[in-house]
Amino acid sequence: MKENLYKYILGIADNSLILGQRLGELCGHGPSLEIDIACTNISLDLFGQTRSYYQYAAKIKGEGTTEDDIAFLRREREYVNLLLVEQPNRDFAHTMARQFLFDVYHLLLLQELEKSHDITLAAIAKKSIKEVSYHLRFSSDWVKRLGDGTKESQAKMQAGVDALWTYTDELFHQTDADKAMIEEGIGVDVTKFKDVYMQKVSQVLTEATLNVPETKWFQKGGKQGIHTEHLGYLLSDLQYMQRTYPNMEW
Repeated sequence: MKENLYKYILGIADNSLILGQRLGELCGHGPSLEIDIACTNISLDLFGQTRSYYQYAAKIKGEGTTEDDIAFLRREREYVNLLLVEQPNRDFAHTMARQFLFDVYHLLLLQELEKSHDITLAAIAKKSIKEVSYHLRFSSDWVKRLGDGTKESQAKMQAGVDALWTYTDELFHQTDADKAMIEEGIGVDVTKFKDVYMQKVSQVLTEATLNVPETKWFQKGGKQGIHTEHLGYLLSDLQYMQRTYPNMEW
């Protein structure tokens, strides 16, 4: 029970950590000051959620484990985030496409997690919903603005959606820990809102005058610790200080 709960928490928290790191890379590099600050704030929201999850996970694991140990001292194969969130920032349209495709899923997940029999997870979800609702409004608005904008902005947004679509099916894959927690009334059965996810995504893409990709070929592996080449580079930046100066304190 404890091991499955620990793994289940990581399966949620690692997504926020890695996506937060990706957005943090944009600090000082946004297309405008307002957007730069907005992306940084979303990154901070995700890190805040990650801390709550990791603090709970550390408590469950015991053995003197801390949230920093979980965040900084695992190897690449020990992270179980979705492949979607580790994809690099290629351009602003690509970044907003990645954010949007995750935000729709994230909000649906939290709305169900709020009903969890685990009061700690339910509390984290309830607190996070307001933040993620804003994240979704922000990314949805930019998908529409760029998609229904100039020919160039539309082409870039369509290219972003097309490139990232191959990672969306993994959102609804279940690990053994997921299945165990669903049986306990703690976890969320993500397969039950796949149709709702597709409807919401398709609605926004249609409003943005974009095409919903028709590909039937999808990538997977992140939930099992099998990642793209991008995660290793991201972790080298994320973990540098703790790896270089072990047990450092601010």
